[in-house]
Amino acid sequence: MRKQASRWLLLGWMPVSCVLAWLFASANSHSIYFPPLTEIFRKFCDIWLSEAFVQDAVPSLVRFAAGMAIAVILGLTIGVPLGLNDTAYRAVRPIIDFLRSLPKPAILPIAIVVLGIGWEMKVFIIAFGTIWPILLNTIDGVRGVDTGYLDTAQAYRISRVDRLRRIILPAASPQIYAGIRLAIGIGLILMIVSEMVASTNGIGYFILLAQQDFSLTDMWTGIILLGIIGYLINVIYMVFERRALIWHRGWRQTQTGA
Repeated sequence: MRKQASRWLLLGWMPVSCVLAWLFASANSHSIYFPPLTEIFRKFCDIWLSEAFVQDAVPSLVRFAAGMAIAVILGLTIGVPLGLNDTAYRAVRPIIDFLRSLPKPAILPIAIVVLGIGWEMKVFIIAFGTIWPILLNTIDGVRGVDTGYLDTAQAYRISRVDRLRRIILPAASPQIYAGIRLAIGIGLILMIVSEMVASTNGIGYFILLAQQDFSLTDMWTGIILLGIIGYLINVIYMVFERRALIWHRGWRQTQTGA
């Protein structure tokens, strides 16, 4: 019990300290650019604990989830075969390096022309930007599987499907999960960027509209909401990843103990 309390204290002291510092530093602020935190909090409750959450936050989250789902599916579907086939990987690597090096916001004009300003464009931008860390980590994870395991499986005539399901994917999963974790941060950025261009709803649209209307307190509430959402998504994903890779931590402890 004491150990768990110490852990929560270690995790929470920095965020609490930052909030308290912001609270006291802005208490007597008269700047329209940096209003008091109490005023921002009041506005936050008025705006985001109402229909605005459904109108702007929910569409953003749905688009983010759709883009991430597409990126994960394509990243695994393309990455596993490329990781298993060294010749194919060397053949397509220049294309992969070229596409992943493109600045993702630079794709926005093309996406708008081809897909319009609807959901398809925003989901495409998120998927296009997030697929690369997933794809590359999947390829590296599959290529890094110990050949001794594969040779043993082949000697015992284990089918390719079972080799993929029981050896290759589990061995590559730590890197695959790490790639997805990197993609989450990129996806949140692209979610906002895509909503700031030719959009009618979303958190990014709300923040930009508030800035253009000079409603800077409202703008701060959107920024804080985005930070909270990003933090919660990362916490949820880390819990899921920790449970999915519990076998990996046990294996590492066994290896270290040995």
